[in-house]
Amino acid sequence: MSYASLSPCRQSSLPYIKPIFPPIASSNLLSTNMTTSSPYNIPKPFRIAIIGSGNWGTAVAKLVAENCAEKPEIFEKQVNMWVFEEDVGGRKLTDIINTDHENVRYMPDVKLPENLVANPDIEKTVEGADLLIFNIPHQFLPRICKQLIGKVSPKVRAISCLKGLEVDADGCKLLSQSITDTLGIYCGVLSGANIANEVARGNWSETSIAYNVPADFRGEGQDIDEFILKEAFHRTYFHVRVIKDVIGASIAGALKNVVACAAGFVEGAGWGDNAKAAIMRIGLKETIHFASYWQKFGIKGLSAPESTTFTEESAGVADLITTCSGGRNVRVARYMIENKVDAWEAEAKLLNGQSSQGIITAKEVHELLENYKLQDEFPLFEATYRIIYENADINEWPVLLETN
Repeated sequence: MSYASLSPCRQSSLPYIKPIFPPIASSNLLSTNMTTSSPYNIPKPFRIAIIGSGNWGTAVAKLVAENCAEKPEIFEKQVNMWVFEEDVGGRKLTDIINTDHENVRYMPDVKLPENLVANPDIEKTVEGADLLIFNIPHQFLPRICKQLIGKVSPKVRAISCLKGLEVDADGCKLLSQSITDTLGIYCGVLSGANIANEVARGNWSETSIAYNVPADFRGEGQDIDEFILKEAFHRTYFHVRVIKDVIGASIAGALKNVVACAAGFVEGAGWGDNAKAAIMRIGLKETIHFASYWQKFGIKGLSAPESTTFTEESAGVADLITTCSGGRNVRVARYMIENKVDAWEAEAKLLNGQSSQGIITAKEVHELLENYKLQDEFPLFEATYRIIYENADINEWPVLLETN
């Protein structure tokens, strides 16, 4: 499908002040500044498919399904969600989701929309989809994408909710770019200060969608543009800002997990809020510095990452603060220090079969910096790697950061 695009979302130069709202009790309310009235004719509603049903995957699937149910002139009502089949109490997880409308494994006690349909067959899940939303642990992305080769049209668009980087001997690749290269479809990024359980329960938050379709992917217009993305993701309790900086949003989303591990280490050591604030400051600085090497690292993009993405957008500093305040990366890192165990024992104890992305990303970042002999320019990232993989003592932390 091909439609006329709208003008880009206006970027205000004024500082953004986050309002304080109580949890939204009803998920059926529409935002006062959003409309389901399309600015152009849509001859066939868009079909959306979700790939992944973990904690965050289920939260995103819930809000997207809510929107699809309310906007039949824009979206097909049914939203298919691929689920890695598991046995839970003698029942298949897909059967539980489709019958009880609850993901008891990864998002218990949250009622899911009845138009959200779980499917264990990934090919059937994506069949006929116009928009794919990837939301799986990033280490599984290559295998999942290989299963989809030849199964999706080049006209399909995608949004990656994954946090991480793909590193090899040739350099660094964004996960969204990996999806594009493997499947031949354009992929943007959703990233922000979004704790899954809070979003699923309708607590107010905001997010960034970085989306900038290259000219060689377009037909006569943007078939899925910022209007369609806002209609798909924006809720009264989940505010969306569409930006164009895919590289910046991706790097910020990946590296904040490493910084969160560092925050968890100092929390586990009992060093207090001053130390944690220092970790966040240094982590933000190193993240921006890392982004400055985007061309050196071989990252593909239409333009250089923007500093404002890191300092003004939800995908940047807001996500960093939220992730360092809690979440699985902090919990795992804190448990490691408090109980003197390795990361994998901590994950097994705390995460109910899920993984801590910061643990994986710390290794990938170290390998990249080592390949380019840049370790000395990133003492926080290197110190975090050493504690996870080389059993460095947390009490050495001040010395490890001395070059900063």
